[in-house]
Amino acid sequence: MPRELIPWLPHREILSYEEILRIVKVGIGLGISKIRVTGGEPLVRKGVYDFLNQLTKLKGLQDISLTTNGVLLKDNIEQINSAGINRINISLDTLNKNKFKHITGHDFFAQTWEGIHRAREIGFYPIKINVVPLKGINDDELVDIAELSIRYPFHIRFIEYMPMGSNPISSERHLLAPEIKKRIHALGKLNPVDRTVNDGPAERFKFESAIGEIGFIRPISQHFCGTCNRLRLTASGQLRPCLMSNIQEDMKSLIRRGCSDGELANAFLQAVRHKPSEHKLSDNLDAMVSAQMCAIGG
Repeated sequence: MPRELIPWLPHREILSYEEILRIVKVGIGLGISKIRVTGGEPLVRKGVYDFLNQLTKLKGLQDISLTTNGVLLKDNIEQINSAGINRINISLDTLNKNKFKHITGHDFFAQTWEGIHRAREIGFYPIKINVVPLKGINDDELVDIAELSIRYPFHIRFIEYMPMGSNPISSERHLLAPEIKKRIHALGKLNPVDRTVNDGPAERFKFESAIGEIGFIRPISQHFCGTCNRLRLTASGQLRPCLMSNIQEDMKSLIRRGCSDGELANAFLQAVRHKPSEHKLSDNLDAMVSAQMCAIGG
């Protein structure tokens, strides 16, 4: 979360679970088979476990996962598992508790780390750990973080920082995939891993002795816009065809005006038509998205 205060949306401006489920059902009818519940932090919302239970029961979904900051995992992992979720992504940018507090503003490293291992013990797989490397922040830990994939069945995802929002981090701190690969080369050779039908944009690799994986998501150094098949539904009911664009379809207003499922389907198709073939961030860092990442759901 940015340090500056972000205004909370009034409850009436947030999609209800019923509205979300209706939009998902329409999406399934159009061929969507993979859903990730993200945020913000999804586990702080009242009723989330009942919602996850309803979501996993929808016919037509082949892959459902949850992205969390991990703080509430330890005490709630059984509820998540009982709801039918067994794949999770955890945002974790450091293994140092003091840095964790500096980056997040809270001293929650221990419970986050314990939650990750509790999920592993229960049998969640894969457990993906999302890391955004930045010079002078956590770049001295890249080898230690990558080494987790050798000791544990974790999928470590190094994600290039995407400048967006009102106060983006200086470009001098950005660390791109080629440099990250170079730094973790000390652990051994990275061998490519074959992609599967439900894979996202990550380039997947594995150290020869590893039981886990390393992945690189490269929105800046090698954008994947031409093959991106993702849409994002925000808590406020906006369907965004591209994380790095301000274009969106207002699904909430459609629903609350009493629209038909056919009209919602047309909004899905309209969003897909607006997916850009490329973004301009690598050429022009001023071409940024105005919304904060925490309000979109990366």
